[in-house]
Amino acid sequence: MRSTKSLSQPSEAPKNPPSPHRGEGKGEGNKKPLTGRKILITRARDQAAVFSANLVDLGAEVIEFPTIEIVPPLRWRELDQAIDQLESYDWLIFTSANGVNFFWQRLIEKGKGPRLPPVLKVCAIGPATAYQLREKGIEVDYTPKEFVAEAILKGFEKITLKGTRILLARAKEARDILPKGLTRMGAKVDVVETYRTVKPKGGAKRLKQLLTKGKIDVITFTSSSTVNHFAELLKKEDLRTLLKDITIACIGPITARTAKGWRMRVQIEPKEYTIPALTQAIVQHFTKRTFSPDSSPLPMRERVG
Repeated sequence: MRSTKSLSQPSEAPKNPPSPHRGEGKGEGNKKPLTGRKILITRARDQAAVFSANLVDLGAEVIEFPTIEIVPPLRWRELDQAIDQLESYDWLIFTSANGVNFFWQRLIEKGKGPRLPPVLKVCAIGPATAYQLREKGIEVDYTPKEFVAEAILKGFEKITLKGTRILLARAKEARDILPKGLTRMGAKVDVVETYRTVKPKGGAKRLKQLLTKGKIDVITFTSSSTVNHFAELLKKEDLRTLLKDITIACIGPITARTAKGWRMRVQIEPKEYTIPALTQAIVQHFTKRTFSPDSSPLPMRERVG
């Protein structure tokens, strides 16, 4: 198999994530750009802290209403089998930071860590996923310039995959475009479930009240799962009417497409599919100003799901 250097130039995740610059992005005087804006975050609770903190620092009032929970698989058998034969794979692909963390947890529990086989090359879908790997001492061989499955496929088109064995560690529910595309290129792909996204119990009544009485300005979605579970909670409502005065912000095109499928009108979608870019896009939506090119006001994160 050819070297990974034959892939297109990867987007490098920082070895250490940039620290937030508290207070950056303020408007004239002491007024912050999101002052008076009420923003609903649907991200899983344990992943919402940085997003929430930066929005609050920019003046927003944040309401965390997680529409997903990240939980382990019901059974570990398939992942355990894959871990037992890691040396037989050429590539290990992670499509989220969640996948990395749950995979690593199981690897350590089975006494196979903390290192991967030296012959195994690793692909991460985006900078947050790559950062989680580097935190665990794993070198990332390839990260695409765009943080979606299609971009991974585009990079792998540049190498010969015939006869290559690929392990894809991801959520139970995910799009099939990546395994199908890799298989068409000649690879043998094993897809293993490393975690699940589930709906928290209850909350439909409170969510409706927030939307009708809470004067929400923006609802943020960071994965298709957050959109689907949000819509399912409100399945008895006319979403178009209920959300007509609320701005919908999606982290990227896949999430936005899911939202549009539920007849939501997406008004904010950053060009880079990360939490910092989504935060900046929300600010720009309300202020029509951009951050200076050399500022990095927010720590690197990306979608989960």
